[in-house]
Amino acid sequence: MTAGASDLVTTSTEAGVRVVVMNRPEARNALSLALQRALGAALHAADDDPAVACIVLTGADPAFCAGLDLKELGQGVAPGTLSDDDSPFAALARMHTPIIGAINGPCATGGLELALACDFLVASERARFGDTHARVGFTPAGGMSVLLPQAVGLRKAREMSFTGNFVGAAEAHRIGLVNHVVAHEELVPFSIALGENIASADQDAVRALKDLYDRGAKLAPGDALRLELEVFFGRQLPPETIEARRAGLLNRNRDGA
Repeated sequence: MTAGASDLVTTSTEAGVRVVVMNRPEARNALSLALQRALGAALHAADDDPAVACIVLTGADPAFCAGLDLKELGQGVAPGTLSDDDSPFAALARMHTPIIGAINGPCATGGLELALACDFLVASERARFGDTHARVGFTPAGGMSVLLPQAVGLRKAREMSFTGNFVGAAEAHRIGLVNHVVAHEELVPFSIALGENIASADQDAVRALKDLYDRGAKLAPGDALRLELEVFFGRQLPPETIEARRAGLLNRNRDGA
């Protein structure tokens, strides 16, 4: 196991899974410019590390992330001043490594946009999700108007954004926002176990699949299907490799994994 830390972001790595923790709990991990820079750097470093097959993004309790730091903004710090090299939102948009959001508590506005940019989400029973842009007076700039409807459907997304009301973990699971809800103390271990499942797969195929999903989501259905075929025919495997993988898959299925 390896570990690294800064004041605002901590990281650890085990079995190919990098856990990245936003570490500003006294401010409910609100995204100050400093935290955004530290998080962007940590995400870039994880994505560039060949030993990392999956990233788990979470927050130091009690919250996942409260969104942009309103106290900082109220003091005149302009939002959106980070370069793409510094922004965690830009880092997530360009990520090649699969990333699981482990939502440990309240997840609001810009924090929800961070979560939506992950490949999929696991929620603690304490998680709550809300878009409070309208209550503050902002409109989103981190992908909310695109990613939230993709996750929960257009009408539910409009309700969440127009009202600013939160949904709890069970409701988030029911509407398809999160994949799993687990006991709070099991959140990170459960997410790491999913990451280890990803790490045990063929990494070239996993990254090709992530790229395919990311690109296909931006296309019309017909164009997305054509892209899928192009990628398939461009990645043919030797017969002996297919046979070896088939045997391994059969053994894995027999073991119930």
